[in-house]
Amino acid sequence: MGFVFSKAMNDSLKAQQEFMRLQLERQLVLQNLMRERQTAMQIAWTREFLKYFGTFFGLATVVLTTGAVKRKNPAVLLPILPLSFVFCYQYDMGYGTLLQRIKG
Repeated sequence: MGFVFSKAMNDSLKAQQEFMRLQLERQLVLQNLMRERQTAMQIAWTREFLKYFGTFFGLATVVLTTGAVKRKNPAVLLPILPLSFVFCYQYDMGYGTLLQRIKG
């Protein structure tokens, strides 16, 4: 009688372990899918931001260059430097390989 009860418990335990393994696999697949969607949303947001920031950067570059030529003062061009770093970073994030390098 004990052997039959023990065998039923073993079968039940194995079934429960199999269920837990399948549940864990499903959770991992879902987490991976959520991470991929989040990354895609981040890239899409960066590309959209880049459109507006690129317009601002281009306009600011033209205006600052015109101001530097009219005033004959090259120091007016200094704000272009940090703006160019931000623009390059955003471009690399949206269209370059920044995310692949971060994953690596």
